[in-house]
Amino acid sequence: MKSAVVVEPNKVEIQNIDIPKTGDNEVLIKVKTVGVCGSDLHLFHGTHAFRNPPAILGHEIAGEIVEVGEGVTKFKVGDRVTVEPHIGCGECEYCKKDLLNLCTGKKAPGTPGWIGTFSEYFNAPEQTVYKLEDNVPYEIGTLIEPLAVGIHAISRIAVQERDTIAILGSGTIGLLTLVAAREAGFKNIICTDTQQFNLDMAEKQGATLVLNPIKDNIEEKVKEFTNGRGVDVAIVAADAPVIVDQASSIVRKRGEVGIVAMITEQIPVNTYNFVFNEINLFGAMTYETKDFAKAAELVNNGLDLSDFITQRLPLEESQEALDILSKKKENVVKVLVEVEK
Repeated sequence: MKSAVVVEPNKVEIQNIDIPKTGDNEVLIKVKTVGVCGSDLHLFHGTHAFRNPPAILGHEIAGEIVEVGEGVTKFKVGDRVTVEPHIGCGECEYCKKDLLNLCTGKKAPGTPGWIGTFSEYFNAPEQTVYKLEDNVPYEIGTLIEPLAVGIHAISRIAVQERDTIAILGSGTIGLLTLVAAREAGFKNIICTDTQQFNLDMAEKQGATLVLNPIKDNIEEKVKEFTNGRGVDVAIVAADAPVIVDQASSIVRKRGEVGIVAMITEQIPVNTYNFVFNEINLFGAMTYETKDFAKAAELVNNGLDLSDFITQRLPLEESQEALDILSKKKENVVKVLVEVEK
């Protein structure tokens, strides 16, 4: 079968490899669509924390089951599915609390022992598989995984108020966090980004106020919008050097700042606002299984995410798909690779 492999930093090759064998408790999926994620860019550029070349790209997937192991009871050949792409060790304190996202021994696609999803076929344990309703296009099913990231970020919020939230950065994760905040009942959602296309998308998806940090004084505009109080929560979904300070400057006293962006380089953070205003700071690492299940439920119940799909390319053009997202060659939110049309 064909797979897109990062063979060295900034170089992808389409290679022929063996179709993975289906274990007793696994299903084999004929891959239809996969999504390009920011973590794929880290692998592509050689900066990922634990996925290193050579490795097959991808972890966002939708496809059709073509084979089931002898122990599989919930699925059958022909089922349309997506996959929660991580498997915990099952033994650590975090796995025992259903916090697979925090398991230090977890297995993920594109690491030794599990191929990436940029392949014609992909095997997955039954417990990680979720059925897609017949009316859900494969491409929308592929977005369940990044939607789960946004849902988890919102689930980490401890403050009770659901009045005003700011999402700093309106790329794929920022926009899907906007969707999650909207579905969670936040009344006012403020989104920022330096790209007008992303701001227009945020406004279309229900943002009450959109701001460009290049043109707008974010602190001034947010304080004006909230009558000087500040937002209940600010979610950092981009990696600008001053973005955490920007977040703490717009949050009300005893509000919260959450970081969902994978910021891999050290950035300066002024802690004064956190102390003076007693602001809580939290991180949001991918998602828990309950978040993924919630994302699948929303999509299966008709949540429309089609606006977010801005590019579609074949598997053979996987490197171009990465370049589009990396270099922002054109207006882009989510790039999909169509493994089979």
